[in-house]
Amino acid sequence: MIRGEAKLRPPTSDDQLAVMRSLVKKDAADRPGIYRMLSSDGEVIYVGKSKQIRTRLLSYFRCAFPKEKGARILRNADQIDWEYTPSEFAALLAELRTIKRFRPRFNVAMMRDARHYSFIKLTRGPAQKLMVVRGASGDDSSIYYGPFLGAQRVGEALRELNDALLLRDCKSEIKMFFSDQHELFQLSPRTPGCIRHEIGKCLGPCVAGCSSHEYDQQVSLARAFLDGTDDRPMVILREQMEKLSAEMEFERAAIFRDKLERLESLRSQFDRLRFAVENLSFAYTVPGHEGDDRVYLIRRGIVRGEVTKPTSKKQKTEMQKLADNIFSSEDKPAASVPTHEIDELLLLSSWFRRFPKEMKRTRQVS
Repeated sequence: MIRGEAKLRPPTSDDQLAVMRSLVKKDAADRPGIYRMLSSDGEVIYVGKSKQIRTRLLSYFRCAFPKEKGARILRNADQIDWEYTPSEFAALLAELRTIKRFRPRFNVAMMRDARHYSFIKLTRGPAQKLMVVRGASGDDSSIYYGPFLGAQRVGEALRELNDALLLRDCKSEIKMFFSDQHELFQLSPRTPGCIRHEIGKCLGPCVAGCSSHEYDQQVSLARAFLDGTDDRPMVILREQMEKLSAEMEFERAAIFRDKLERLESLRSQFDRLRFAVENLSFAYTVPGHEGDDRVYLIRRGIVRGEVTKPTSKKQKTEMQKLADNIFSSEDKPAASVPTHEIDELLLLSSWFRRFPKEMKRTRQVS
């Protein structure tokens, strides 16, 4: 059930739908923009965008089945309004920002699963561990990697990474006992054993199976893998797979092939994030409707400024001052992307991947 439908609101009447349809036919134009579906009390229940607003809105009135997405939205709306944008790119940005502002119940309900990100968190303290969390928090100094789509797949990949590097995945509250740790008093017997340590899948920092330095080295390797600077975890799995295949152990080799594919998938997702953070910093000129061209100042995958394309010397000077202010501050590491910027960062990354020729419209800002 869509959040808010518990009010048992009666469906919009056919007469009101006819009024809304007539308004669209009379006033809407086929140009880029965003539209909002509103309830009788002014609540924004859905936000959408289109390259051709009029055509898109009229398509809602042609929905043949009540369970269709468009029909359900329309039957909960009493008003439609829209606004035009200079381009499809501007419409994408406006749609995202409007959804984030109003959190319309139909957008939230229909996008909850597709846009529910997960992160890999590196905990603090001795014997740091990697764990999957649903959201990064700004209230601690932990390191987060992400965002990733599909918490289950990320969890499976993280398990392979932990196994390959012999990192712990036990509960955070378990006390660690490193081999180089000298205790003044031994008050109680230590934990009887670590199963993963016994089967060779963990260094065993909780049972003195390794020194703190040895464990920290493996954590550094995990971080290098997630940063995209070291492929040794994948190399380890690939070597085991090839060895088993050479020994005709094809079933066991297939297990390591699947492990390798999970790590490759994890790396691929993080590479897309890093692409946006590291490469999407420039001025992007977008041709607009009837000459309404815009320049977007994009830094680390986020639009930090927007101006009408300058045509005079004064306008160019003003834009350069704005660009200097935006691009002069020092960049943060890729792992420190603020969570409130993630949606826009992924939107821009997807845009330039879908339309790589648009990169020709960009120029670096010094």
